[in-house]
Amino acid sequence: MNVAVKICGLTRAEDLSAAAHAGARYGGLVFYARSPRNIAPAQAAALAAQAPAGLARVGLFVDPDDAALDGVLDRVPLDIVQLHGHETPARVAAIKARTGLPVMKAVGVAGPADLDALWDHGLVADMLLIDAKPAADAALPGGNGLAFDWRLLVGRRFLKPWMLAGGLTPDNVAEAVRLTGAQAVDVSSGVESAPGVKDAARIAAFVAAAGAAPAP
Repeated sequence: MNVAVKICGLTRAEDLSAAAHAGARYGGLVFYARSPRNIAPAQAAALAAQAPAGLARVGLFVDPDDAALDGVLDRVPLDIVQLHGHETPARVAAIKARTGLPVMKAVGVAGPADLDALWDHGLVADMLLIDAKPAADAALPGGNGLAFDWRLLVGRRFLKPWMLAGGLTPDNVAEAVRLTGAQAVDVSSGVESAPGVKDAARIAAFVAAAGAAPAP
C-alpha cells in the first residue's frame, strides 16, 4: 500500500533528515510546553527551513489561544496546523480562518462512543488524526505510546482524509494498516531511543513496514 507517514516530535536536524531520507511525507514539530518534544519557535524556524520539498511541516498545538498561534506562525513556516487538545469544531473553524492553513484535528478514541467526534470534526477540519484516548490523569494528550482497539475502525468511512496514531511501532504498523485500511500513519515515541530523541534506524524500519503493509 502507498501509506503516508508522519514522524512527529522532531527536535534535531538529524532526525528531520532521517525522516525525509526514509520517505516520510510529514514532519511534526511540537509546540506544547509539557511535552519532552517541545521545541522553541526559534529552533523550530531553523529546523523547518531545512525541510526538503515533499516533507510537509506540521505544527502540533494543544488548545492554543490566538497569541500562541501567532507567536509561532509569525516565525515558523508551517504547512499544516495540528490541534491535539479539546478544541471544539467551532474553534477548529476559527483557527482555519485565522491562519489560512489546513488544519488536522486529533480525536482520542477508546471506545465506540468516541467515534461521533470524528464526524463532528470532519465537518470542519481538513484532516483527522485518530489517536488513542489518554487517561484522564495523563500528562500528555498524545505521544504516550498507547494504542486503542483498531477493530473499532474496521469498515468505517470518514468525511475527510485520516491518519492513524497511537502506540504504533515498526513491529505493529503493518498490522494496524491491514486491519484499519489507514492510508496515513503517525508515530512519535515508537521511533525514539529516548523521549524526544529519534532513532534513524527505527524511522527507516517504520516507513518501510508501513509501505509494505498488505491491503485490507
